[in-house]
Amino acid sequence: MEISRFLRAQLFISVLLSCMFTLSTGSEMSFVTCGSVVKLLNVKHNVRLHSHDVRYGSGSGQQSVTGVTAVEDSNSYWSVRGTSDTACHRGNPVQCGQNIRLTHVNTGRNLHSHYFTSPLSSNQEVSAFGENGEGDHLDEWTVLCAGSVWKRDDSVRFRHTATDALLSVTGEQYGRPIHGQREVHGMMISGSHSDWKTMEGIFMKPSETGSRDFSSPIHTEF
Repeated sequence: MEISRFLRAQLFISVLLSCMFTLSTGSEMSFVTCGSVVKLLNVKHNVRLHSHDVRYGSGSGQQSVTGVTAVEDSNSYWSVRGTSDTACHRGNPVQCGQNIRLTHVNTGRNLHSHYFTSPLSSNQEVSAFGENGEGDHLDEWTVLCAGSVWKRDDSVRFRHTATDALLSVTGEQYGRPIHGQREVHGMMISGSHSDWKTMEGIFMKPSETGSRDFSSPIHTEF
């Protein structure tokens, strides 16, 4: 599959910032920041939030979102970004209660939900939608956490801003072509199925030369 313009831009920015010593593996940072690229683990089911260029055979027909047990899989990286209405400046801690978008790095599509029914559990479908990081208002999620900011070591929940459904996993497994991957869906019921924690990733530190707005798509000729 051809590497998307969005991914090339993400890689270019990451390499550039690395040279400027503005990246962190998180060892000295206890919180998640805007512009970071992370993997998210569902704590109860021990699967990472994942997507790939495989579409649902029912419902919306959009790009599927699943949970995987594999740790080393580049299709589980998501970029933390602002919304079309609210800027998310690189290195700023994500606040509890803040609305964000999670953009799948390898395909440039945003974590998305709507009132279509999920294929296995008949809960609310969660998909990946948009092109090059731009979709619509159904890509927005509210970070639910204790305290004032999203801490890396704490479990958090993601509530779909438009429908109030919580991003969840309840254990249903797919067959071919994504055999063994778990269904990810939205649920109105709050519980441990909806707890997520940041794992591997690149965590952005504030830039001394100013903040970059990570709500807008990245454009580069690289």
